[in-house]
Amino acid sequence: MKYNALKGVQDIFPPDIYIWQEVESAANDVFSAYGFQELRAPIIETTDIFTRSIGETTDIVEKEMYTFSDKAGRSITLRPEGTAPVVRCYVEKHLYNLPSPQKFFYSGPMFRYERPQKGRFRQFYQIGVEAFGVSEPKLDAEILSMLRLFLERLGLKGLNFELNSIGCEKCRPDYKKALLEFFSDKLNNLCPDCKRRYNYNPLRILDCKVDTCAETRKGVPVVTDYLCSECKSHFDELLSLLRLLNISYIINPSMVRGLDYYTRTTFEVTSEHLGAQKAVAAGGRYDRLVEEFGGPPTSAIGFAIGMERITALLKAQDRHVIPSLTVFLAAIGHRAETEGLLIAERLREDNIWVELGYGGSLKSQMRRADRISASYVIILGEDEIAAGRVKWKKLSDGSQGEIPVARLSEFFRKT
Repeated sequence: MKYNALKGVQDIFPPDIYIWQEVESAANDVFSAYGFQELRAPIIETTDIFTRSIGETTDIVEKEMYTFSDKAGRSITLRPEGTAPVVRCYVEKHLYNLPSPQKFFYSGPMFRYERPQKGRFRQFYQIGVEAFGVSEPKLDAEILSMLRLFLERLGLKGLNFELNSIGCEKCRPDYKKALLEFFSDKLNNLCPDCKRRYNYNPLRILDCKVDTCAETRKGVPVVTDYLCSECKSHFDELLSLLRLLNISYIINPSMVRGLDYYTRTTFEVTSEHLGAQKAVAAGGRYDRLVEEFGGPPTSAIGFAIGMERITALLKAQDRHVIPSLTVFLAAIGHRAETEGLLIAERLREDNIWVELGYGGSLKSQMRRADRISASYVIILGEDEIAAGRVKWKKLSDGSQGEIPVARLSEFFRKT
């Protein structure tokens, strides 16, 4: 019987895995420099964590969550996004009692049942950050600057920072009212989902990708025209700080993000090299979510990065981060094979990549060394053991020589 991976999931193995490791390493280095600490939350949570935070009328909750009942009859969901589990942990563990801000980053798989396409999978991976306890726009600017540094560290180019402010609980009702009035005589032109959104959350109409809905919302009122004085001041100061930090941005008044918990700042980083699914990273403020989870009123902001999108961009830019095999040890004879194993272990203790020949003629071992792209070959036989020296050959240029066994680690660390 032939077994295949489920639709919408993928195996990640060499050479692609090396790109993933580079991205994860860069994230750890950059985020740590900004004071973010790693948090690992479970992959499964009770379903109401997501229905409460994401919104019951969102596509994720209505159509895309992997939800099941466990043996105790509890409704369990594979996490579709990372913010809600981190907020649950923040409240459950009373992390709000610690000095603010509390800053965390995470990485791992998320799950959504949606149509697989380029850059979109049913099991996908995200790297995310969440910061709690600071409402000042300086933190928003710091988060965006950190994201820019991370993307620059990876060498990504041609990215756009799109920003918006969707207001707060004070000013958003006025904007919702304006949307209801605007779409009231255009309902027949909206898709079935947006007709339903009209009654529950009209802001979601702005996020719809259906062509007829995009055409219908031309001339729609702009959310930034309805901001209260506090939200407008917050947004204006953020833009001023971004200019100070020399971060180019585009104001996108239609960007409301697909999750209900956002307030004030929302943003996306997009690339024109990814087709329709062009968002590389996205996030924003969610200043009421901690309180909705039973914690104290707490300002918060975060973003998530799509690993598949990042790796696709790196591959498109012909980034090769495949580590090269350093040493192939060709041993001739049983005694040499035994001694070669000891030499290999000593080199590996110094973090030098070594592969063994596992028997055969010297010619066949040399062919294998070439086939697996070794940088050097060490040749070890009875004569070399007696002399305490080994022969080496650099395969890229054919240079060769001899060296005492005791100096091998030093030799390869310098090459």
